[in-house]
Amino acid sequence: MKRRGGRASKRRDETGAGPWHYPGWVAHLLGAEALHLEFPTRTVFNSVTIGINEGDRVGVVGRNGDGKSSLLAMLTGRLEPDSGQVTRRKGVQFGVLDQSDDLLDEHTVGYSVVGDADDHEWASDAKIRDVIAGLVSDIPWESKISELSGGQRRRVALAKLLVGEWDIIALDEPTNHLDVEGISWLANHLNRRWPRSSGGLLVVTHDRWFLDEISTTTWEVHDGMVEPFDGGYAAYVLQRVERDRQAATVEAKRQNLMKKELAWLRRGAPARSTKPKFRIEAANELIADVPPPRNPIELKKMATARLGKDVVDVLDVSIAFGSKPILNEVTWRIGPGERTGILGANGAGKSTLLNLIAGKLEPDAGRVKRGKTVRLATLDQQFSQLADIEGDRVREVLAREKTQVVIDGKEHTPAQLLERLGFSTAHLSARVGELSGGQRRRLQLLLVLLSEPNVMILDEPTNDLDIDMLAAMEDLLDSWPGTLIVVSHDRYLLERVTDQQYAIFDGRMRHVPGGVEEYLRLKAARANGASAESAGSSASGSGGAGGGSGKAAAAARREAKKSASTPSSGAPQLSSAEEREVRKEVGALERKMQKLITQIEKKQRQMTDHDPSDFEGLGKLTADVTRLQGENEKLEERWLELSEKVG
Repeated sequence: MKRRGGRASKRRDETGAGPWHYPGWVAHLLGAEALHLEFPTRTVFNSVTIGINEGDRVGVVGRNGDGKSSLLAMLTGRLEPDSGQVTRRKGVQFGVLDQSDDLLDEHTVGYSVVGDADDHEWASDAKIRDVIAGLVSDIPWESKISELSGGQRRRVALAKLLVGEWDIIALDEPTNHLDVEGISWLANHLNRRWPRSSGGLLVVTHDRWFLDEISTTTWEVHDGMVEPFDGGYAAYVLQRVERDRQAATVEAKRQNLMKKELAWLRRGAPARSTKPKFRIEAANELIADVPPPRNPIELKKMATARLGKDVVDVLDVSIAFGSKPILNEVTWRIGPGERTGILGANGAGKSTLLNLIAGKLEPDAGRVKRGKTVRLATLDQQFSQLADIEGDRVREVLAREKTQVVIDGKEHTPAQLLERLGFSTAHLSARVGELSGGQRRRLQLLLVLLSEPNVMILDEPTNDLDIDMLAAMEDLLDSWPGTLIVVSHDRYLLERVTDQQYAIFDGRMRHVPGGVEEYLRLKAARANGASAESAGSSASGSGGAGGGSGKAAAAARREAKKSASTPSSGAPQLSSAEEREVRKEVGALERKMQKLITQIEKKQRQMTDHDPSDFEGLGKLTADVTRLQGENEKLEERWLELSEKVG
């Protein structure tokens, strides 16, 4: 999307596009001219002029309350501006996903997604099969909407929208309630939904990985205006830092925070992307004097001093709910200063594992051993820290807490930490129950930090936070010296604040050195194998043409999932000799990986037992672990490549 310097021509052309038709431009889909919107207490937008052309993929960012959802509502026609106009090209079809869905409780999942179409009608459409396989294949087709969880409702609402044919799609926080797999599927779907120069996408989201995957333009909503930036989140960060430096309009604290965020983007996982969206030379120059986000050796030293060598040991733990096994013989020794992300599908056992570590659940078999010095705190999804103080003012709550807490080697008052988390002086007089969701989340994090835990569990900490506040929270966590365990669907945050990731598959934990990408590859490989088994077992029992029956729908959905996950038929088939050679190499790789994992675990134990004052020794051990993990990651990539060939 490009901004035009002059005023729009008022001539209407034959398409009915009105003043937003510019000769020589790519086909225009939608435009807004001189939009003005006021609420009783403030001006939200003041003379905003923007447009969307064919091929635009726009991510919308901004602080909570600055008007992102209001902008979307005006562009989609659900909110009338006080002045100005919104125009669409004649015949443009516009699909919208709100934060709250319009599903009817009494309808079934099937009816909500495909209406009253017969099974053969929608099952013969590859696009519809793909959407159903990606979003709702695991939800019973005949279930009532009223019986679904929040995450399941969200997926049904998304499926209902995406099975339609649209020229523009507007999504307001589409990743809410979606897990990592759902978010990855949605990004892939949107990227291939239209040809590169067709269709229009408008997305409000705080998920930075998702922004980088789907957007070619970023709109920042702030101070009553909409400011465009070329590229996704990474490019937006670079351009925003340059803008702030050149104009000197933003205070030094915010500049340093964004520089640190940019340093992570350049050095961390997103920098390995195959489609960088900003100039590497400019990024290198800008962050030349910026240290890495964390000093792992210093944090390890501080964590060991606070915790000792023993933190939490999960030893051969198994647990089941009724007849359903959740975790099976899981062993995990958690060391001082470890920063670990936990991956897994909804229902895989992530929350169960967290509750076992926190002592809220007892295992059916095995045991959980906690060190004598462990002080554990949990940032949960239910705001449990705030339950008993809803009627108290923020000032009163802070007055009862410690007067000083050490972060990043410096003493901070609760008020200073609150300021770092985006609270103003006016917020101190507000009652806790009157705070917004994002403010409550930030206050909850503050209270957890003030309790001075040395082991902290974060369960979906990004809920209700905008991008600026996510960066502020990550900045605090960077300098927090303790053991950190994170469960989150926000893959950017997960890889940003943790140093290693584990995944739960079939009740067992597995180290995934490649992070979320490796987890998704493993998940897809398992899904392909399961689809083949399902197709074989159902072939003899799917007879009968009961039009519209539950069995017919289930069979059609199994076929949809199979067709969506089956590799391309154009892949070359291996001969028997070639397959034997591939299997032989796979076996050799597995032995090498097991050997490397043993070496890594040995080095990690040496780090735990090492004298924390011996920085040189710790540094050498850290380098050895990093080297071994890199070798293991290369072997796993090759193993995955070969495993896909032989199934």
